[in-house]
Amino acid sequence: MSTPTAPSPLHAITEQVEQLSALDDLGKTIGKKVRGAVDPGPLKDALSGTWLGHALHPLLTDVVIGSFTSATILDVLGGEKSADGARKLVGVGLAAYGPTALTGFNDWADSEPASDAVRRTGLVHAWTNATAFGLYALSYRARRRGSRGAATLLGLAGAGALSAGGYLGAHMSYVQGVGVDQTTFDPGPGDWTTALEDGASLREGEPQRVVADDTPVLLVRSGGRVRALHDRCSHRGCSLATGDLDGDVIECTCHGSRFSLDDGTVQRGPATADQPAFEVREADGRVEVRLREA
Repeated sequence: MSTPTAPSPLHAITEQVEQLSALDDLGKTIGKKVRGAVDPGPLKDALSGTWLGHALHPLLTDVVIGSFTSATILDVLGGEKSADGARKLVGVGLAAYGPTALTGFNDWADSEPASDAVRRTGLVHAWTNATAFGLYALSYRARRRGSRGAATLLGLAGAGALSAGGYLGAHMSYVQGVGVDQTTFDPGPGDWTTALEDGASLREGEPQRVVADDTPVLLVRSGGRVRALHDRCSHRGCSLATGDLDGDVIECTCHGSRFSLDDGTVQRGPATADQPAFEVREADGRVEVRLREA
């Protein structure tokens, strides 16, 4: 029998971060202010990455991490001749940090309704990244003054903080599920499945949440026909059945994302992924659905 692998020390530290209840009041206050400052619309869509098809923040982090890390590698391995290149790379990272942090705060604020662990991890993630920024900014100043040794040491310290921030960011995405399409692992039944036994109970213009083969489904009778989408909003998982109906569009009450009832396409962010849409048929008084082919 194989011996169980011991948990990573980083995993233990992350669990401690998730239990920092002292951060809750600050996290709620900052999240509320960020959400209040950026209403659903073009700016929100731009920050969220609606136009891109997935979150913008991870793309920008590659620029910051890549620039800072490359500069530190040049410091350690490149010698005196690489000093100018390393300085320019640090400058690129510093310039890209602002937009990266802005998109990150936007995504984190939209994690509400979220678990306490997400809120706490996000704050520490932001703090470690801000620490990395400060250290690389000091490193850049040292480079401008010709203090290569101090610049290298400050860059190495910045790389350490950046690594911690990157680890927490990955934990938020891959363990806590922040930014992941909330429907991707449960798109819905591919064969005709009963969603509602009594189709007559579905009233005109009143969205209703039902379950078809364990998948939550939004049903809407409009204009004499029934349309169906996955009920779990792809953005943060809120129920669309509690949303506002506006003609052929349903608006999520949590963060304002809007989806077409006809095909599930995003009409307005911050959602970046379309909702799975279903074919619908009524048979013997029942409403049946199956996942629409792409």
